[in-house]
Amino acid sequence: MRGRASHEPGTPRASRRDWWGVVLEAPDPSALARFYSELLGWEIGKEEPDGAVVAPPEGVGYVAFQLSDPYVPPVWPAREGAQRITMHLDFEVVDLPASVAHALQLGAREAGDQPQDNVRVMLDPAGHPFCLYLDEEQS
Repeated sequence: MRGRASHEPGTPRASRRDWWGVVLEAPDPSALARFYSELLGWEIGKEEPDGAVVAPPEGVGYVAFQLSDPYVPPVWPAREGAQRITMHLDFEVVDLPASVAHALQLGAREAGDQPQDNVRVMLDPAGHPFCLYLDEEQS
């Protein structure tokens, strides 16, 4: 992409300028950041009243949460007339039952519709769907 910085391999993470991420709306950005921080083992990099960010210890990707008032959670599966999902997060896991149990312990909910045996559609505390999945070769 034009205008993005490029870096030599081994450039320290903190000095890179090619970060990328996704931003989710939330009624409580800090609470959702804490949920994903605990779920993924990622660090909370920034936390303010109107937003928060979590990032893995390595790499330059992040997930940010911004305050939305009023917030309307999406529904899964989609229903006519209801707030639609515009994106969701996917996380590959090696132990699906353990990963689901951990997410539930942190406040996630299992969605009622589960279209695949090797995938569990979960809803985070704000209602955003995310998938925990096993590689098809593992299932």
